[in-house]
Amino acid sequence: MPRPSRKTLLTGLIALLCCGALLAAYQWFQARYLRPFDERAALFSGAELRLPDELAGPGPIRLVHFWDPACPCNVGNQQHLAELFEQFAHKGVTFHVVRKPGSTAPLPASLGSLEPLPQLPGSDQLPASPAVAIWDRQGQLAYFGPYSEGLTCNSSNSFIEPILEALAAGRTVNASNTLALGCFCDWQAGDD
Repeated sequence: MPRPSRKTLLTGLIALLCCGALLAAYQWFQARYLRPFDERAALFSGAELRLPDELAGPGPIRLVHFWDPACPCNVGNQQHLAELFEQFAHKGVTFHVVRKPGSTAPLPASLGSLEPLPQLPGSDQLPASPAVAIWDRQGQLAYFGPYSEGLTCNSSNSFIEPILEALAAGRTVNASNTLALGCFCDWQAGDD
C-alpha cells in the first residue's frame, strides 16, 4: 500500500484543524448566546407589584410587558403582543414595557409602540419572563402572569384577550396570582 504524500497529510491535518476550530467556535457560541429552555412551572404573585406613581390610580387599562431581550421564549410572544396592540389600543388600553434589569438591547421594531417604564415596585420579585401585568381602569392589578400556557404563545391559547375584553366591557377581573406551565426565562439580573 502506497504511503500518503506529504501534501495529502498536510491537507488532512488542515481539514482536521478547521473542523476542530469550527466545533470549538460553535460550542463557545452555544454556551454564550443560546439559552436552553423547556417547559417549566412558574408562580407569579402580584402582591407587591405596583405601577409607578405617574401611572397609578384611575385611568386607562394598562398592560405592562416584562421583556428580556435574550430570552428565546420571546419568539412567538412578540408577534402576539403586536397583535394585542392593534386589537386593543383603540379600546382604551395603554401598552408599556419593563426591560429585564441589566439588559441594554434595544426594543425590536415590533415592540416600538410600547412606552418604556423603569422597574416597577415589586418587579424585582418577578420569577420569569415573558410575563404581563394588567391594571384595570380603577388602577387595581387585574392580572399578573404569563401570556399563555405552553411552549408557544398566540391568540388561540392566550389568557390576555379574554381579560382585556372583560376589562374593556367594565367587568371585574382578579387574577393577580398565577401558576403556569410554559416557556420561561429567569428574570433576576444575575441569571444570564
